[in-house]
Amino acid sequence: MSQSGKGFGFGLGKMKELTEAFKKAQQVQEGAKQLQEELDQLEIKGEAGGGLVKVFLSGNQEPRRVEISPDVLTEGADAVSNLVTTAMQNAYMESTKTMRERMEELTGGLNIPGL
Repeated sequence: MSQSGKGFGFGLGKMKELTEAFKKAQQVQEGAKQLQEELDQLEIKGEAGGGLVKVFLSGNQEPRRVEISPDVLTEGADAVSNLVTTAMQNAYMESTKTMRERMEELTGGLNIPGL
């Protein structure tokens, strides 16, 4: 079987598709930088004990602060530790969900493996 005359198997239509994909990827890259900045400004809360313990993360999952109700302090160190851990896990899950949703919005329509 001879492959002569077929080049690399790219027709002009494929080149145009590839060019469009690169343009879209560049837009996504610029959008990702903006998204990173937006996520830095976000504050995501995780709670435990019905709001007695609250943990706040940025949208990029950087710890911001912890609020512990004085009512919890009488429960002892183990109880406080467990509530803080639960609140952290909740904040982490929420921030992960938020990041995923924002990235899906950003990359919508762009079919790049691994994104």
